[in-house]
Amino acid sequence: MTQTNIIDLLAETPDDLAQLRRQRPDATANAERSFAALFEPEDPKDLPVAWRYGIALFVAGISYQDRAAAFYADVLSDEASDDFIAGVKTAIARGASRGPYASGDFVTFAELGAEHGFADAFIAALDFAHLLTFHPKDATPAAIGHLQESGLSDDAIVSLAQLISFLAFQLRVVHGLRVLAGHAPETPAAQRAGGAADPGWKPGPRTLQPEVVHPGKFVNHSLGWKPWLADLPKEEFTDVHRDALIKEERIGSEYFRLLARDPAALKARTLTDLDIFYNTDGGLGRAERELAATVVSRYNGCEYCASVHQARTKEEGGDATIVDTLLEEGVAADLGSPLWNALRDAALALTSTPFEFGAHHVDALRGAGVSELGIIDAINSSAFFNWANRLMLTLGTPDVPKRFR
Repeated sequence: MTQTNIIDLLAETPDDLAQLRRQRPDATANAERSFAALFEPEDPKDLPVAWRYGIALFVAGISYQDRAAAFYADVLSDEASDDFIAGVKTAIARGASRGPYASGDFVTFAELGAEHGFADAFIAALDFAHLLTFHPKDATPAAIGHLQESGLSDDAIVSLAQLISFLAFQLRVVHGLRVLAGHAPETPAAQRAGGAADPGWKPGPRTLQPEVVHPGKFVNHSLGWKPWLADLPKEEFTDVHRDALIKEERIGSEYFRLLARDPAALKARTLTDLDIFYNTDGGLGRAERELAATVVSRYNGCEYCASVHQARTKEEGGDATIVDTLLEEGVAADLGSPLWNALRDAALALTSTPFEFGAHHVDALRGAGVSELGIIDAINSSAFFNWANRLMLTLGTPDVPKRFR
C-alpha cells in the first residue's frame, strides 16, 4: 500500500487500488480524520473511548464484517475488560439481522446491564446503533429521548450518531474495495431479528418535537428539515466551529449547527463529502454519483436526501423523467440504460445488510464502461449516503415548505 490507513488495512487494498483511491485525496485523508475525530477525540466528554470502540465492534459484528470486528475487538482490548468485550459479543449475537427495513422489530439490550454491568447510557447507545444499522427509517423523537434519559448529553448524542453513521460508510468502502480487488467475500445467510413493535421509549424534556408537514412520499422538489435536539446556538460558535462548517453560509442551517456540536467530526465529514462528489478528475460523472446518492436515499427511506440529490442528478444532465420514475416507483424501476441500472444495482447491494455487493456488480459496471476509478467513485458515493441518510433520518425529520403544501 502506498500509505497505510485503516480502510486500506481492513480492505487489504493492493497497491494499484490504493493509488487510485488517492486520486480522491481529500476523501481518503478525511475518512481517516473522521476516524480520529470520532474514536480518539481530544475530549471524549460523556462518551468514553471504550464505549466508542465497543459500539464499533458491535456495528461491525452485526454488519457481518468479521475482519473489521476483529480489528475493533483488538483495539477495544486495550480500553475495556474481557467481560465488557464478551458483553458486546453477546449483543452482536442478539442483534444480527437483515436490513434495511421499517415498521417495527426494535431489538434492545437492557438485559445486558445486569449480565455484564453495562451502564444505562451504553445500553441506550447499543439500542441506537441497532436502529441506525438496520432500520433508521423507524427513528422518532423518542429515540433521542431514550438517549437523553440514559444520561448522554446532546453533544455526545451527535458524536454517537456520527460514529455509527461513519461506520456504515467505512465498512461499505472496505467491502467494496475488497470485492474490486478480487477477494469477492460471500454474502452470509441472515434472517431479520425479531423485536418489539414499540420499544417503549419516550421523548424527554430536552427532546424537540417540531410541528412539521411530513412529505409522506418521495418528492421532486426541495424539502426543509427540523432537528429533534437543540442545535448549537450561533452565539456559542467559536472559530473552531466556524472553520468546521467549511462554507460560512452553513451557519444558517439547523442541520449544520447541530452537527457542529462535534466540530472535528463535522469538518472531516464535509471534506470527505466534497471530494467524493465534486472531484471530477477522471472517474464517474457527476450525474452518476448523484444518482447513486438518490438510489441509496430512496432505499433507506430518506425523503430529504432523495429530494436534494434527485435535483442534483437532473442539474448534472440526468434524465428527469427517469429520476422521477425512480422516486415514484422505487428502486426496482428501469433506469433506462445499462450504466444507470448497473449503478443502481451496485448501490442497492452496498446498502443492504449483510452487504450483497459482489464480483457480478463489478463486472456489470465494467461492462457499462465504468473505469476502475469510476467504480471506486460508485462505491464511495453509495457508502457516503449510508452515512448521510442515517444522520438525517435519526436526528430530525423532513418538512414540506409552505410553497409546496
